Amino acid sequence: MKAFGLWLSLLAATLSPVSAQVTVEVTQDQDQFLPGEALPTAVRITNRSGRDLRLGRDEDWLSFSVQARDIQVVPKIGEVPVVGEFILESSKVATKRVDLAPYFAMNRPGRYSVSVIVRIKDWNQEVSSQPRSFDIIDGAKLWEQEIGVPNAGGATNSTPEVRKYMLQQANYLRTQLRLYLRVTDASGTKIFRVLPIGSMVSFSRPEPQVDKFSNLHLLYQDAAHSFNYTVVNPDGEVIIRHTYDYVDKRPRLRPDEGGKILVVGGIRRVTATDVPPFKPANPAKKEAHPLPSPGEMMPMTP
Repeated sequence: MKAFGLWLSLLAATLSPVSAQVTVEVTQDQDQFLPGEALPTAVRITNRSGRDLRLGRDEDWLSFSVQARDIQVVPKIGEVPVVGEFILESSKVATKRVDLAPYFAMNRPGRYSVSVIVRIKDWNQEVSSQPRSFDIIDGAKLWEQEIGVPNAGGATNSTPEVRKYMLQQANYLRTQLRLYLRVTDASGTKIFRVLPIGSMVSFSRPEPQVDKFSNLHLLYQDAAHSFNYTVVNPDGEVIIRHTYDYVDKRPRLRPDEGGKILVVGGIRRVTATDVPPFKPANPAKKEAHPLPSPGEMMPMTP
């Protein structure tokens, strides 16, 4: 009997410490998202085991589970791609970043939570994270317009594909207004992209215009004397983003004789978020750095 008790103690000592030696945390940069918006999620893995960990070899080394308040488990649409082998050295932290939106059915507003399991096959162990909660919220529709998608092949005898631009306003955490662009099919059923444009002031009246290439030009006020100018193509990709300051005249959109849409008034201010990035005449030569491993390893901070 004593031998049996000793065997159990040894087994417990072998299996239980792993959760203290390796910890897993799920983080997100925001707490609220619109239906269809990208859900960037980071899994932070800390290794205090005193030995290296080999992770990412198998498809199931990292698994995600999403739950909603009104249903037990949110259905999966597909498997989150996580394969990419790397070595996590002892006393290091690795971060794996994924977008959960394409892989879970989270189109209904509500409260959700995501948790993960890391499987360490060399040890035959699993480590679970605490759930990370977030909200899917509805946005208020400000404007919408159907557009024809230009035919990349140049054919003119085919029926053009019709899509829809929709501007939505969301009250993020009830303290900050944010402007979003939703790109869908004509019926609004199929979502191609939900794009966060940026924060906006409460008295802003966004000014949208569509050019002859079906690109959306959007100008709106994002601060007391600052305006955001963004151009998005029918695929929901940002092709221009500039900032204009209101000095003598308020910035406005105006088409020219050739059909181009221009910003008139205001003074452009170069920022780090410009698209395409601003390039000075003689950019300083920067030292090249090697790309990080798939785990983005970094030393642990004390």
